[in-house]
Formats: sequence, C-alpha cells, structure tokens
Amino acid sequence: VQLQACGGGLVQIGGSLRLSCAASGPTFSSYAMGWFRQAPGKERDFVAVIGSGGSTNYADSVKGRFTISRDNAKNTVYLQMTSLKPEDTAVYYCAAKRNYAGHYSPTTYDYWGQGTLVTVSS
Repeated sequence: VQLQACGGGLVQIGGSLRLSCAASGPTFSSYAMGWFRQAPGKERDFVAVIGSGGSTNYADSVKGRFTISRDNAKNTVYLQMTSLKPEDTAVYYCAAKRNYAGHYSPTTYDYWGQGTLVTVSS
C-alpha cells in the first residue's frame, strides 16, 4: 500500500482545512486508516483513526473540531479540520494498519504517507 497525503497549507486561527490521503492497492477498504501529526522537536502523535467498518476515534485535543472519513470507492481517507489553533501546526501523516487494535501507537501501523504541513497562524 502506498499513501499520498495532501491538502496542507497556511491557514488563519479559526480556519478550516481538509487533508486527503490517497491509497494505492485493491485492499484499501480492509485497512484501518489513521492520521498522526508531528510538530518540530516533538513526537508523532495520534490524531484520528477510522476502521474498515467505519468506527472512529479521536485524540482529546481534536474532538469536536476534526472529522475523519473515508471513501472506499476512491481509496481515500480525509481529515476535515475546523476551528484550527496554533497548536495544530504540524506535519500531518496518514497511515494504514491491518487491524483497529492499538491504533493510538504509530508503531502499530504498517504503511505511511509522506506528510503534509499544516501551519496555523494569525
């Protein structure tokens, strides 16, 4: 599975962005898909996950502001981000794993995209 993330950019505080992650391969629908982010000098943190059956989970810091979704027909997972804050500034990565369990940990993911930079500024 190859993953290609896009949609990052510069946005003002309180603004919105939608990230996309396109996957190759015929088995996309069977994977749980996650979004992580990494700010400069910090660890890669869990943001959101969506299972093959549509179950979702979010980091507390983004609950109510971010929404993860998937379109299996397009082999794409999305991260809709609203009410953005400066602390959301990071490189955002999409990742794929074969099962839903342990989705908080980046070490459990099998495939990673290249990352897309989101900068939230006044």
